[in-house]
Amino acid sequence: MPPGAPVAPPTAAPVGAAVLLAAAPAGRGRVMDAASVLPALAAVPPGVLTGTPTATVVELADPLDPQTVLTRLRAAAAHPGPLLVCLAGQLHLDRRQRLPHLALARTTTATLRYTALPWHWLTGELGARAPGTTTVVADLAADAAVWERLATAPGLLHLGPGPTLYARVTPPPRRGDSASPDYLRAWAESWRSGARLPYATLHAEAAVRTAGAVPAPLFLAPVPAPAPDHDPHPTILAAATAGRHGEAAAVAAAWESEALRRHGPRSPEAVHWTEVRADLARLAGEPARSCELWLTAAEARLSLRQPTDDPDVEGAVDRAHHQWEQIADPARARALGPALVALRRRVPGRQPGALAALTRRLG
Repeated sequence: MPPGAPVAPPTAAPVGAAVLLAAAPAGRGRVMDAASVLPALAAVPPGVLTGTPTATVVELADPLDPQTVLTRLRAAAAHPGPLLVCLAGQLHLDRRQRLPHLALARTTTATLRYTALPWHWLTGELGARAPGTTTVVADLAADAAVWERLATAPGLLHLGPGPTLYARVTPPPRRGDSASPDYLRAWAESWRSGARLPYATLHAEAAVRTAGAVPAPLFLAPVPAPAPDHDPHPTILAAATAGRHGEAAAVAAAWESEALRRHGPRSPEAVHWTEVRADLARLAGEPARSCELWLTAAEARLSLRQPTDDPDVEGAVDRAHHQWEQIADPARARALGPALVALRRRVPGRQPGALAALTRRLG
């Protein structure tokens, strides 16, 4: 350095920020003890959570008021350094606007719009942050309406172009059962073990460890742009045939999210991944879920103006019909029957009597 040259000030180490939010309704509406994961997360050194030398942490345990949560999220979103948001709780659908909400302590079915945190508030506060600075890790139990919408719209929980979302969404537990934030707890255990792994690796490990804890969870994660001659299908099939159905579904859902981002929901690429998930549901022994996804794929292909005698359209309807016949729950079969009949009338297929057999079984 030449004599007299100015000395540049040292670059300040980045300071991270983390928000740990766990919430669920009090009383009979609670299906997940979300706050039970907070001690495990709070035991992780703050800098480990955010991957920075130092960090600040805000902990929200069963908050009562959505405006209070919004204020905390807004303050965290204004932080210039890396931001991690950990969420545990229950997702419910606003019946009027058809939008997902995170239930808080005072949330009931009747007061959802006023006492729960709308998911789009998260998008509004976090979505404008610079890409690569914001990570959201969520462990969520969906109600029946949210779960049904996720089957056809995996992008329902999209947070905009900035944040990176890693999540496990579980279906509604059976009456008398409860959900547990095991996915988020697995992240905490990895962090506390001393592991300093990329978020994507932590997600993959947590998905594998918790995939069998509940029936057919949905895992959400970003997928990097596909490399040239790279084909994920053999990896997905190998996981499914080995019985690692949660892992296979997680990879397929991630690729579907990428197809939606790149090509949009009304694209052949997105329909293809719906069909992959339908076949994975078949391999996992979930005929109702498989039937539902095949119905969605058939409707999507018809909306793309594929003719009713197109082999892909006929194949989707035939597979939906076959999976419907495997459903053991009469109520579930009856619920899916009308949509299948409507499709069969449009797409009779090449097996004579398929529609007649279907209507006969429905009575």
